[in-house]
Amino acid sequence: MKNIALLLLLVFGLQTSLGQSKKINIQKSSLIWTGKKVTGEHQGSLGFKNGSLVFKNKKLTGGNFAVDMTSLNNTDQTGSDKAKLEGHLKSADFFYTEGFPTALMKFKNISSKGKGSYKIIADLTIKGKTNPVTFDLNLKAKSATAHLVIDRTKYGIQYGSGSFFEDLGDRTIYDEFDLDVALTF
Repeated sequence: MKNIALLLLLVFGLQTSLGQSKKINIQKSSLIWTGKKVTGEHQGSLGFKNGSLVFKNKKLTGGNFAVDMTSLNNTDQTGSDKAKLEGHLKSADFFYTEGFPTALMKFKNISSKGKGSYKIIADLTIKGKTNPVTFDLNLKAKSATAHLVIDRTKYGIQYGSGSFFEDLGDRTIYDEFDLDVALTF
């Protein structure tokens, strides 16, 4: 009995020193993307494969996420236009989801900005390329929100970019796209 109590204390002590991992609910969490071009914008969603936030003494200390790129969905169109855009975004011109079905994010540096607000520097991997991204994450009870701006050209996605191609005119697609994240855990 003494050994069991000692083992429980040791396990609890390790959990306290390493932090507590809280898995996100992938069905209730959302990831909404917005891509913009000269003539307008498109919006859609992506699904999480998994993810977790790590806390120590009720403070955020880490996070890891995997996004299912094959779940890429266009929500502002229907029918053949929707299918055409989704197919193009999943092709090698953009995210090449057949070759790179998962995007990854790992928090590298976390600093508190005040009650429940954190500045995050994370490594984001898309299409096998990893780059740092910086964003604010806001925590409330069992949820978190963040807005990220991602430069797609850093991940080898140059299709329609005015930074790489001249004379695109109104076919120019802006290099940055937005991600609005809502996590439930």
